[in-house]
Amino acid sequence: MAAAMAVAVARGGRRTLLLSGETSATLEAVLGVTGGPIGPLGAAGAAVPGTDGLLYAARTDSAELFRDAAVALQERGRKLLDLLGSDPLDEDEVTELPGAGAFAVLSAVRAAHAAGEWDTLVVDLPHTPAALRVLALPAQLRRYLRRLLPAERQAARALRPALAQLAGVPMPTEALYATAARWDAELADVQGLLESPGTTACLVAEPGPLAAGTLRLGRAGLGLYGLPLQAVVANRVVPSGSSEPWTASLSGQQQTVLKAWREEYERAGVALRELPHLGREPRGADDLLRLGAETAATGVPAPDAAGTDGAVEDRLAQDGILVWRLALPSVRKDELELVRRGDELILGVGPYRRVLPLPSALRRCRVVGASLDGGELRVRCAPDPALWPEGTVR
Repeated sequence: MAAAMAVAVARGGRRTLLLSGETSATLEAVLGVTGGPIGPLGAAGAAVPGTDGLLYAARTDSAELFRDAAVALQERGRKLLDLLGSDPLDEDEVTELPGAGAFAVLSAVRAAHAAGEWDTLVVDLPHTPAALRVLALPAQLRRYLRRLLPAERQAARALRPALAQLAGVPMPTEALYATAARWDAELADVQGLLESPGTTACLVAEPGPLAAGTLRLGRAGLGLYGLPLQAVVANRVVPSGSSEPWTASLSGQQQTVLKAWREEYERAGVALRELPHLGREPRGADDLLRLGAETAATGVPAPDAAGTDGAVEDRLAQDGILVWRLALPSVRKDELELVRRGDELILGVGPYRRVLPLPSALRRCRVVGASLDGGELRVRCAPDPALWPEGTVR
């Protein structure tokens, strides 16, 4: 699906890069590339036939990225490792750990954008729960860095020896804070890309009775993380009107599901696209061009589509409260969790979590209630007299 969408974008005249974690052999077969293995980003690009040189493909190599990062981390921490008597790992000993693929995707997205060569970047992500975890990772990691290594608490260089003696352990070095600052800057770059107005997401599913719940929760997760859903793509739709009983039965089931999806998503302003079942796995430029024609309206992000962290409605004069309004489409009340923790609001939707900093005005308030209606969460907050300036609470 990502390959077909990339073809559609490129056929529209935009220089496009397709990023995928699939193996080189799989990508070569799907894209019809015959000029050699499709390498990672930064290697010689692989031009996709039939796109007039406007579409290139690259892989996200999680193993290589993890090895490079592990070796670099050892070098930066060599003094501490020597102090502990550690035996550093050689590069060929390092094997990637679970979760390395997420960092590879984020690193490749950042590098592709920094290169400045592409009009559109199409990223082939894994199944929806894993994809949402990848998209949420930059903000989550930046929060951890701020909590564990707050830059404003970095001790002055002259005081470090005395503090280390008092504490009985070495104090964090400048190198540690410098590394944390570099990681934060890189994560901020990716977070900025994900939150930019030109970034949208598409959900892909085969129309069937079990897919509705997955799509609904996927849409809810995207809304939680502030990522706009551009389209739902119904994949492998079999032709209707077949005289073959099995095909006719499957088609009838799919059409029933598609009717329900069409009513739900078009009412919400989300496009529904149908991709035909080719009777086989897509292979080569001809198949991609055929599917790409079906996704043409999906390929280019809407320029004004953007996520939001909500808006605060001032109802102090009428009701004595402020209301924080957050868009949460497709969320049911029984799967919503809401916890106030200090100056943050922890939101949970099913398996997904997001920590939102409270707007400044709400930090001086108490949460007195919340309601979920019409895809919008309304958090009611009342001013805390002990924290608001005297005479300002009406």
